[in-house]
Amino acid sequence: MKRTAGLLAVLLAAGPALTQEQPKRPPITGIARVRLYSADLHKSRQFYRNGLGLANSAAGCTGKATPCFAVNDHQQVELVQIAAGAPDNLLAEIAFATPDVAQMHSYLAAHNIRTSAITRDRDGVQHFELLDPEKNHIAFLQLPSQHFFTAAPEQTSQHLIHAGFIVRDMAKQNRFYVDLLGFRLYWYGGFKDVAYTGEGSEKNIDWYELQVPDGDNWIEYMLNIPANAKAPERGIQNHFSFGVRKIDLATKQLRDHNVAKLDGPEIGRDGKQGLDVYDPDGTRVEFMEFTPSKEPCCHPYAAAHPQP
Repeated sequence: MKRTAGLLAVLLAAGPALTQEQPKRPPITGIARVRLYSADLHKSRQFYRNGLGLANSAAGCTGKATPCFAVNDHQQVELVQIAAGAPDNLLAEIAFATPDVAQMHSYLAAHNIRTSAITRDRDGVQHFELLDPEKNHIAFLQLPSQHFFTAAPEQTSQHLIHAGFIVRDMAKQNRFYVDLLGFRLYWYGGFKDVAYTGEGSEKNIDWYELQVPDGDNWIEYMLNIPANAKAPERGIQNHFSFGVRKIDLATKQLRDHNVAKLDGPEIGRDGKQGLDVYDPDGTRVEFMEFTPSKEPCCHPYAAAHPQP
């Protein structure tokens, strides 16, 4: 009994030293890729290659089994075939870049977040997948090194700056993206000049934007969308965006490439000049200037703007 009591006293005294330290979150530096569902890969290839001028099978796309288009040396747009019946969200996956995918995997596991195992693509990219609280597919990946990349003159943009998706429960999503992953407010606003005053008042706003913690890309919650929204509306809301220096030049280039439908250009509620185009499946592809040309509605920007 005395030996047992003595050992217990030593263990209690050493307590903190015997407790395994929680893994820390590694940096999350930006959006590395968006993956989109396509019903007709031939039509989608034509749109992204000929319409938007993106390079097929270039930097970061080597060895991909599905169509892949380089935006720059560290960002891509990928396409996957719709197998049977169109899913509600054609934005199949948003992948975030981190310099330490193993550390990110350990960090999420320590917080009881279920993920896939880490795998390595044929081009050396390590990654794993998971679902956010509203079952949106996201991934974390670690690029082995920067790839040599030179944009073609016909490429309308060389910067993927944000992706947006329908959100039903903003508080639940914030516990994941803000509290756990460290995303930070960039801007929020709505169709009406009504302020967001905290949890429970998200019905007053329509867009809530969160930058990654260690970069200037952002995600956008698309709020107050009816649960029974039809496919065209879902295609508008579940979207992604390219940054451009001048929207007028981007507009001319898209028209020269015979992109069929252009909405804009116009100044949005965020104060930025932008326009929308739509891929063959109705997914909205947004082009916007990096910085606003007027004051935004509803709330000032809370973080630095992306750089060209």
